[in-house]
Amino acid sequence: MDQIQQNGKGIADNQAAGTAARDKLMDELKHAIGEAEDWLKDSTRQAAPDTDTRARFNDTLRTAKTDLRKLEDSLIARSRNAAESANVYVRDNPWKSVGLGAAIGVVVGLLIARK
Repeated sequence: MDQIQQNGKGIADNQAAGTAARDKLMDELKHAIGEAEDWLKDSTRQAAPDTDTRARFNDTLRTAKTDLRKLEDSLIARSRNAAESANVYVRDNPWKSVGLGAAIGVVVGLLIARK
């Protein structure tokens, strides 16, 4: 039982850390998009963008791509942790898992039969 509580606490900690990381990445991505929009506004005023503006835009896009990759990696890691925790729970409590699966199957069956 202690291991189950520890797994639950670990999941909650991972979710909190994942949420904080996701929020930080989203803020950085919004900032990068804002800079890109500023560059676009500046480029409409100029006939041809200068090298400084072009470099700033390229840096902004590179940052946005990097942030998206980090977000993707974070989501993959969180899903792996959730799957691992579910696997541990099922191995520790096989009959509870079977009962839960059967209950979900009955509920889904009833919902489908109603329509």
